[in-house]
Amino acid sequence: MNNNFGGKTLKRKVWKKVITSILLLIFSAVFSVYFANKSVFFISERKVPIYSVDTQEKKVAITFDVNWGDDNTKSILDTLDKYDIKATFFLIGNWIDDYPEQAKEIYKRGHEIGNHSNSHPDMAKISMEKIKKDINIAEGKIFNLIRSNSKLFRFPSGSYNDSAVTAAEEMGYYCIQWDVDSVDWKEEGEEKEYNRVMKKTKPGSIILFHSDSKYTPKTLPRIIKDLKEKGYEFVKVGELIYKENYNIDANGRQIRK
Repeated sequence: MNNNFGGKTLKRKVWKKVITSILLLIFSAVFSVYFANKSVFFISERKVPIYSVDTQEKKVAITFDVNWGDDNTKSILDTLDKYDIKATFFLIGNWIDDYPEQAKEIYKRGHEIGNHSNSHPDMAKISMEKIKKDINIAEGKIFNLIRSNSKLFRFPSGSYNDSAVTAAEEMGYYCIQWDVDSVDWKEEGEEKEYNRVMKKTKPGSIILFHSDSKYTPKTLPRIIKDLKEKGYEFVKVGELIYKENYNIDANGRQIRK
């Protein structure tokens, strides 16, 4: 009797351990999946620009960094006209100096102009004073171009730190990055650039291209056509982002409060 009782007690202890272990594994798995999905909603404690917008609407913004040369500007504008799309062009001041007529044409065709600095410095490595001075110089050129001030700013090469974001925000700008990078500046080929954009685009995405990259004029029409077929609408960044009552999470996703 005692041996039987002891055996049953031992079995109960073993089963308790097995059940406890199983429950812990299940809890751990659910916990991991939950926070993998929800981590996007944790608000960032550091200064982060807007990389994308949290929305259920299938709206995205196409953006172009305009830094050097004008080889593809007309071709890109013609493509956007063909598909009746308005995009956002981030111009550096030095480019406006070199290509004033092309800069005017971008605005004339109804596209949004953003500030991309004057001389394209690494703003993570210079003082707030120098950052503000550089941005102001570019803004003066943009004002002369469009007779209004831009409210959007993009860091040169996407390089920033807390001080850089603070400086731009203190000047009244929404700092805009991107969550879909064509990496067209590497000029790796049409298929790579096309697949990269199509794979990563989702509602609220901000897509990055460069106006002087080799394959952009060839990939752009295909990307626009195929995203339209998937039900996406293209809007300017200023129409995509929330202007007030929002938070930005650790991944740079802008979330309405």
